[in-house]
This record gives sequence, structure tokens and C-alpha cells, in this order.
Amino acid sequence: MLSVALGTLRTRWVTCAGSFVALSLGVALIAVMGLALASSLDAPDREPERFAAAPVVVKGADTLRVPTSAGVRVRKLAHPRAVPAGTVAKLRRLGAVVADRSFTVRARGGPKDLVGHPWSTAACAPYRIDAGRPPRAADEVVVSGDWAKPGERVRTDRGTVHVVGTVERRDFENAVFYTDARAAQLSSVSSQLAVDADPAAVRGAVRGSDGVRVLTGEGRRYADPAWDRDREALTAMNAMFGTAGGVSAFVSVFVVASTFAFAVAQRRREFGLLRTAGATPGRLRRMVFAEALVVGVLASATGCLIGAFGAPRLADWVVEGALAPSWFTIGDHTWPYHLAFWAGLLIALSGAAAASWRAGRTGPAQALREASVDNGTMTRGRRLSGLALLVAATVTLCLALVTDPGELLHRKTYVSRPMLLITAVALLAPAVVRPLTRLITWLPARLPGADGMLVRENAAAGVRRTAAVAAPVLVTVALAGSLLGATATLNRARATEARQQMAAAFVITPADGSGFATATLRRLREVPGVEVSATSSSAVYALEDGTSLIESEARAADPGPLAATTRLPISSGRTGDLDDDSIIVNEEWQRHTVGERVRVWLGDGTKRSLRIAAVMATGTGDNGAYVTPRNAPGATVDRIDVALTRGADAGAAATGLRAAVHTTGGHVFTKDQWLKASYPETTNRTTRLGMLLVLGIALLYTGISLANTMVMATSDRIRDLAVLRLAGATTFQVLRLVAAEALTVVTVGAVLGLLVAGLNLAGIWSALALLSVRATIDIPWTTIGAVVGACAVLAAVSAVVPAAFALRRRAVELAGLRE
Repeated sequence: MLSVALGTLRTRWVTCAGSFVALSLGVALIAVMGLALASSLDAPDREPERFAAAPVVVKGADTLRVPTSAGVRVRKLAHPRAVPAGTVAKLRRLGAVVADRSFTVRARGGPKDLVGHPWSTAACAPYRIDAGRPPRAADEVVVSGDWAKPGERVRTDRGTVHVVGTVERRDFENAVFYTDARAAQLSSVSSQLAVDADPAAVRGAVRGSDGVRVLTGEGRRYADPAWDRDREALTAMNAMFGTAGGVSAFVSVFVVASTFAFAVAQRRREFGLLRTAGATPGRLRRMVFAEALVVGVLASATGCLIGAFGAPRLADWVVEGALAPSWFTIGDHTWPYHLAFWAGLLIALSGAAAASWRAGRTGPAQALREASVDNGTMTRGRRLSGLALLVAATVTLCLALVTDPGELLHRKTYVSRPMLLITAVALLAPAVVRPLTRLITWLPARLPGADGMLVRENAAAGVRRTAAVAAPVLVTVALAGSLLGATATLNRARATEARQQMAAAFVITPADGSGFATATLRRLREVPGVEVSATSSSAVYALEDGTSLIESEARAADPGPLAATTRLPISSGRTGDLDDDSIIVNEEWQRHTVGERVRVWLGDGTKRSLRIAAVMATGTGDNGAYVTPRNAPGATVDRIDVALTRGADAGAAATGLRAAVHTTGGHVFTKDQWLKASYPETTNRTTRLGMLLVLGIALLYTGISLANTMVMATSDRIRDLAVLRLAGATTFQVLRLVAAEALTVVTVGAVLGLLVAGLNLAGIWSALALLSVRATIDIPWTTIGAVVGACAVLAAVSAVVPAAFALRRRAVELAGLRE
């Protein structure tokens, strides 16, 4: 049977090529995502950088370690603690001790990421003077790189400085070195020390100091600021590549299985002839599986080669987009190739299994009859599978709405949920293709001429062909509408929520991100007609179920000014009841009853028992906890809300506020300006680029698959087109008909995709309503229109071009009426 199949390969090479292209690209997609994920999970450890020449680094407590019955739970502290003064005194008796201080610096004409340090830490890297000399006065600095020369005066947010020397620029930072005394004035906090002493003696000196670590050798990299940044970037990449890999795998399986099933369905006439010639059902099945095996092996191997080429390009893209550390590369992992190869082979065999089983069960006459008209496309197994997935999607949505509606707002949830619905709708598509096609073509079919009628009948009769071509459009529109619509809807909901909670007329933020000094706060409070609420970013940690250490964002504020400038969504209790012995939590906390006491750890790791003063509604998830400044040790004021007193003039207040922060470079925003600046897109940059990566890969692959499936479908209809030519239609009329049918099928896929997107967005809207957030569904019509338009152009071109080439031959030859 295989020899017979190979003998007929010449007449169906387009179908084989289409299956090969779809599978190889799908395998390549899985391989690329697997390699990227493996490289981010198993990234190499970096060598020490800022402290490469420091003998020993002593680091203050920067992690919270809580023992539980399931092991020790560890969280990064929001405010690391300094090394205790008594421990520092012991270390000074062992050798030279240098306090490390780091703070942001903004300089006119300088890099945007300047970091200030005391000059004594320059030897830890080491930095060496290239030109000039070290700083000796408070207004003297040494800079790294060549953006400033010795002798120049540079204006910074820390005052005008005199550049007296330069050092070689390092990849991990752009540094500005002050004298040690001036650096201590600019940054009073030092959480780590460089010690020139014997490591064993240093460990003895810090013994008994809670949380203090001694770093030597390769461990000194944990003192580098780049280590934290790289770790956060790798964690974000893990999530991004994991999400992209999941979506890519789904799209690959969906499209490849659909393509293979359609390719086998196209050969029903051939199967009917073989059954008439005496082929048994078992031989037909073996033949189809043997072909799928050959195509699967070759296409999977090709896909792995393409993946090996594409993965480094993806790594370059994430590095250029600042999503990954500058040193990130694709490693020499092998398991992604195994995963992609065997997944591709399994997909190929699975895609051919159902159709080959059905072809083997039909009799010769029945097979020939079904080769002309699509009947029985909705098999019992397909109908049951589609209904089961649809019921599963509905039930899980309802359960989430009843038990935990906030879960539906998480990125992992609204990215994965559309896949279930897409699969269910695709399986049930043959049942709705015929009536949907007739509805879409109802008006064109009633226009003068036969084109509309022919489009309607051809699309409705070829259910398998219509469903197969509509599948890539369905997944493309559904993903674009669901993912972009979900983020846009949540962004609008968060902006609405923030507007409802703001009672302040102005918001002031620091220019350098370092916070406001006490003197600045005093000047702001002296402005007539204003109520000033200074708040700080912090965190609190709570142990839930005895095993889970949960970190919650918190803001530290004085209760009186907080109540005057903010309308918190309080569900029970009062904002004014907040004091140094209490906390305001939200309904997501395991314990959220007013008056109940909760055991928490503050941002610096201090353990406290606090009374719940009030409980907030969960909302979109941005309602964190509130504590007083006393319960946020180490936090600096990073936002100031300003409300106007009765009768105060807004213009005069704004002028006074700007004058008060003029010397520190703070930004004064009106309420509308701050909301516009903060909430056009609340999704962070990494998430946005990750979403673009997911959608870009999915749309590119489905676009290629759409063109591929369209070529396969058109090549299968050459005889039909030749019959139209023999009936008197011109070549232009035939090509116009082909283009119209392609556009009709794209419309069918777009309608099904919009249905899926609408159902997913309705679930998010329902969750927001249950969380007491007023929101409207934001459907990205512009993006969906662009996607549908691109699919329409691609489908029309992919259908017309092969048809035009085929119609260059004589119609009687194409119809098989003359050899």
C-alpha cells in the first residue's frame, strides 16, 4: 500500500507539502520556546562585578526566613536592614571597613541610569583613575565613561558638581563617585560593607547578628545590584516564555492537527477507489499512518533545525528590548529538541488517526459518494468532545465566579482560558458552518448574477474545507480579541478604580525616585489651603494555612491626611481607626474581620501582631494593605497626595506646591494629569512586550498556516474550477469567485473568533462586577480589524494565485476529459 501511496504522490504533492510546512513550523515554534525557557531556567551564574576585588562583603539582613511545618519559607525584604552598629565596631577592629552606599543621580547630558557611590568603594570593583584625580571636596566627583571630562561643571539633581576625574566605564553600571562624607549625606543608609580581613575572623565577628551574611569568593555576586535585577528579569522571562510556550504549543497542535485531518479528508476519493480495488480497512489505515510517520519524521527534524536557527534570534530580541540581561544567550540544552520532535511526530499521527479510522470504516460505494459532498462531518466523537470542552469551560467559569472571581483577572488565567473555548468551538464548527455561511451570504446570494449563489453553495457544501480554512482565522481573532481585550478591559477598570479612590487635587512624585526629605515635607505643609498626605511604599508578610508566606504590597500613611486625600473602598471598619497598633487589609487576606489580630512581618522583617482596623474590597487586585509610618521602618516617602481645604484657590496652591519642591526636582501633577500619566496602560513593560511576543508568534504562525491551508484547499478544487470554465465562465469570473469564497470563509472564522473573545471578555466583566468594580468591556476593534483584514488579503491571494496558475492550462485537461 505504501508503494501505491508513493505512486500517487505526484498528483497530491501540494497536500503533502502543506502538511509538511504546517508541521515543521509548529515543531520549530515549540523548539524555540523550549530553548528560550530552558535557557532562562538554567542561566549561568555571573561572576562578582562591583565587589570583585573586595576580600569579604558583609551584607545586612535582606531576606525573611520563616520556619513552617513544610520547611523554611523565604521572601525578599522590602527594606533590608543595615549591619548592626555593634557588629560594625567589631569588624573595624579586624581591618578596613568600607560602607557601600548607592543612590540615583540625574545629570544634565549624562546617562539616565547614573548611580552614586562613595569613592572608597571604587577599589572594590576595582575602578582606577584614567584621567584627573579622586574627589576631595563635597562638590567634586569622578565619573565613569567619557560623557564628562575633568574640569567640567555638571548640573545634577544633587547640586552642581565639578568633575575632577574619570574611570573606565563598566557594563554593569554608570557610576558617579563622591567623597565618602558627601555620599553619607546623600544616602544615610548602608546595608552592606566591604571588609579587608580574614573571612574566618569576619564570620566570628558577625556570629549572633540576625540575618547578617558573610559573602566571599563567588558568593560576592549576591552583593551586586545587577544580581537582583538579573534575577527579577530571569523570573519575568520564565513567566513570559512559559506563557508564550503554552500558547505556541496550543496554536501548533491546533493548526497542525486541523491541517493533517483536512489533508486526509481531501483523499476520500482516493480511498474510495482503493476500497473498490480491494484494499482492506486495515491496509488503508496502515498506509495513512505510514505516510504520516514519514512526513512527521522529516518535518519534525526540519522544525528542530529551524528552531535552532530561530532561538538565538529570539534571545537577541529580548536582550535588545531590555527584557533580559545583556549576557543572556541560548544554552546548549537538548530536551527542547526531544520535546519538539516527539511532539511533532505525535501530532502528525494523531491528526491522521481520526480521519484514517473513519476512511477505513466506510465501504467503497459510500467512500466515493462522500468524496463529492461533505456529509456526516460531525461525528459522534467530535460532537461529544466539543460539547464536553464547552461544558468544562462554562462550569469552570461559573465556579471561578462563585468561589474566587479575582482569579479570573490574573494573567495566567485570562491567557489560558481562551484555549479551551477555541478548541470547543473549532470541534463544533462543522455543525454551525453551513447555517453561518448561509447567513453571511444571504444578501450577496440575492444580488443579480450567479456569483453570490455559487459562493453560498460552494462554501456551505464544502464544510470540511470551510472549517479547515476558518480554523487559523478563528484562533487568530480569538487570541487577539481575548488577550488584548482582557488587558484593555482591566486597564480601564484599574483607571476607573483609581479615579474613584482619589480625593486629592494634586499628586507629587520625586524626580529621581529616591523619595522626599523631611525639609521638603515641611515646606509643602506650609503651603496655605492644602492637606498633605505623605505615603511610602512598603510590604507586609503573613503566614497563611501555616505553610504559605504571602507578601502584600503596603503603603504607610498617617490616618488623618489619608482619609482626607483618599476614598478607600472600605467594606467594613473606618480608615480613621488606623493607628500604630493596627492595619487595613483587603478581603483577599485569609483573616479579614475587623477587630481580629493578625501576625505579620513588616518590610524590614520585624514581627508584629496588628489589629485589623478596616477591610477593603478586593477590587482589581491593586488594593494593598495600609499601615502607619511606624510600621514601615526603612521606607521613604515616594508619593504625596494633596487635597484642597474649603475655599482654597487651586492655582495659588499649585504655585506654592511647585515652589516647595523646586529645589528637589519633584513633579506636581493635577489629579487628571497623574491619572493620564499613570493609567493609559497599567500593564508593565515586561508584560506588554511578553503579550506582544505571544500574539506576534501566534499570529505569524497562524497567518502562514492560513495561506498554507488555502493553497491546499484551492489545489483540491481545480476540477471544479475547470467545470466552471467549460460552463462559459471567464478566467476573471472564476478568480473573482475564488476570492469571494476565500473572503467568505475568513468571515466565518472571524465571527467564530469574535464569539470566543466575547465569551472570555464577558467572564472578566462578570468577575469585575462581583468585585464591585464598574467596568466596560473594551474590545480592541482596531487590532481585530487589522488582523481580519490581513487574514482576508492573505487568504484571497493564497487562493487566487494557485488558481490563476492552474487555469493557464486548458479547461478540458484540468477537468480530466482529455488526456
